[in-house]
Amino acid sequence: MSSDQAVRRKQILARNEDLLGVLKQNWPIRWVMMRTSHPGNVGSAARAIKTMGFSQLHLVEPAYEYMARKAEAISLSSGAFDVLEAAQNQPSLLAAVGDSQLVFGLTARDREFGPPAISLPEAVSMASSALLGQKPISFVFGTERTGLDNEDLKHCTHRVWIDANPEYPSLNLAQAMMIVAYSMRQGLMQALAIDSKTTQAEMSSQVELADQQAIAAMLAHWQQGLEAIGYLDPENPKKLMPRLQALFARSGLQKEEIDLLRGIAKQMLLHGKID
Repeated sequence: MSSDQAVRRKQILARNEDLLGVLKQNWPIRWVMMRTSHPGNVGSAARAIKTMGFSQLHLVEPAYEYMARKAEAISLSSGAFDVLEAAQNQPSLLAAVGDSQLVFGLTARDREFGPPAISLPEAVSMASSALLGQKPISFVFGTERTGLDNEDLKHCTHRVWIDANPEYPSLNLAQAMMIVAYSMRQGLMQALAIDSKTTQAEMSSQVELADQQAIAAMLAHWQQGLEAIGYLDPENPKKLMPRLQALFARSGLQKEEIDLLRGIAKQMLLHGKID
């Protein structure tokens, strides 16, 4: 490296010092792995997210109760022991994503129903904006063999694909997580630079979206209401609820809108009982 290049590198590092410091904070972003069967993948995932400055790893229904403590996981984590020790086992995807306002499900397959599909750069932009406003988000990754199923995607706000060679789009689980984690690091750096003049109050005043647990509860309430008024046959539901779920996912529901929709469901239940 020439002296000019060395000086230039120091200038870039100095310019980004504040941003790099901010990136060390514990951002409210969850990295969710669904029904993982190989401890080595958990270790590699821990290494990937820690390398990019993230830490919150959640395992939904892993094959082993203490998968993050297995020798293979520890070996392939390459020192990311703190991430493994803090990794949480979760009984369901809803429990894993918690109060996340944005839930991005990584999948390369197109689906007839489900949340809207967006590219990884679009997801990173949305996620970075949410995080700057201290809004929690989640990235969800499927099983090693089959990826995310339709039931998993029911609890995601968006489907996300990683652009790859269409003739050979072969990424293993840890590689996919590394690409997303790196993209998020770069996205946050860019967002922090652009929004450096935005006050915390301005960021916090952004619209607060409903979390996935609230949306799932609202949908269950609507299903009860639709059954009560005879619009939905529980013995032959067809595709009504998946269609409604996709509709609400596209709309980006706010907290007060959930209350409005639950009020409608309550009235449907009342009228169903009267009739």
